[in-house]
Amino acid sequence: MGKAVQFGAGNIGRGFLGQLFFETGYSTTYVDVVQDLIDQINARKSYPLRIVDEQTYTLTIGDVAALHAGQRDAVARCIAEADIGATAVGVPVLAKVAPLIAAGIELRYQDPNAPPLNVIVCENMIEAGPYLREKVREHLSPACHRALDERVGFVEASIGRMVPVMTDAVRSEDPLLVCVEAYCDLPVDAQGFKGPVPKLKNMQPRSNFGGYVERKLFIHNAGHATTAYLGYLRGHEYTWQAVEDKTVRKEVEAALAESKAGLVKKHGLDPAGLDEHIQDLLQRFANRGLGDQVARVAKDPIRKLGPRDRLIGAATMCIEQGIEPKNLAFAAAAAIRYDHAEDQAAQSVQALYRERGLEGVLTEICQVNRGAHLATLIQAGMQRLQREGWIR
Repeated sequence: MGKAVQFGAGNIGRGFLGQLFFETGYSTTYVDVVQDLIDQINARKSYPLRIVDEQTYTLTIGDVAALHAGQRDAVARCIAEADIGATAVGVPVLAKVAPLIAAGIELRYQDPNAPPLNVIVCENMIEAGPYLREKVREHLSPACHRALDERVGFVEASIGRMVPVMTDAVRSEDPLLVCVEAYCDLPVDAQGFKGPVPKLKNMQPRSNFGGYVERKLFIHNAGHATTAYLGYLRGHEYTWQAVEDKTVRKEVEAALAESKAGLVKKHGLDPAGLDEHIQDLLQRFANRGLGDQVARVAKDPIRKLGPRDRLIGAATMCIEQGIEPKNLAFAAAAAIRYDHAEDQAAQSVQALYRERGLEGVLTEICQVNRGAHLATLIQAGMQRLQREGWIR
């Protein structure tokens, strides 16, 4: 049996990568900072994973153990002995994981014949692999830099599995329970591996990985956000309600048609394959069993209105490719008018909008200059929201 080390024992760590490791035949050691979670994993050596689909069922993920991130020596030994690794900790935490990975590399390559180590970097960040590599380098002795560059792969991944916020009632069933959708594919950057590509169920090495990163961001994330922001303005609580609203669905499909056209032109992706992907996503967004809330998907519009993120980034890509992103701009306008009372970021956007108008939001948050074509399109989107009664 092979050995895997997984940094992060949260929803993606246990709810996605843990399943793939287990079903491939690895024993997995999780590295986390939540002591109660660590203790329960070590006591039970397994946890339940509920797949929520048309037919819901529960898997038992076994052969697991856990370490606290503060157990530096034990974590280093785990890395030194691992056949594969992965992170799912969130971008701000990567810098804190780097010293642990460095310690493991130092120990591993005391043996000059030690095999390559590949770490799947499952973070919502473009070029997360190079970023983590350089953070690890900062904590390595110069003697290990060559091993880092030649024998350690930091392989970027595109995470598409949806994991909704679990209700208190579901959590009360079992503190280790994770609920996820059935979708379980893992596209990764084929160029990121060192040595032989390790076996991992459902892993899909892609040579044109940049295109798949943008497909995730500008199709999946953009479609999800458009569904949520327009669904919110229509008064829906759940994403499935928004997708089943024909008015919202028409707008989502129109926005994604623009993203699709941009991706085909920029990356040469297969248009028929993208159409199939879009329809599959809409079906997944409509999964009632997930109980995915509009407020969760729409949360933090400041980040989601960023210049390289799902809406502004997709619209900018389209303009660069000669495609008019009117519907993506309409979705961005809806995001700017998202005013959920319990979302601090949304309230910050609204305060800026009241104080400095649309131009203030576009320049400060979206980094779209006054007079830019995209600014004109978003202004038209704002006018359309009012004209068609989306906002009052």
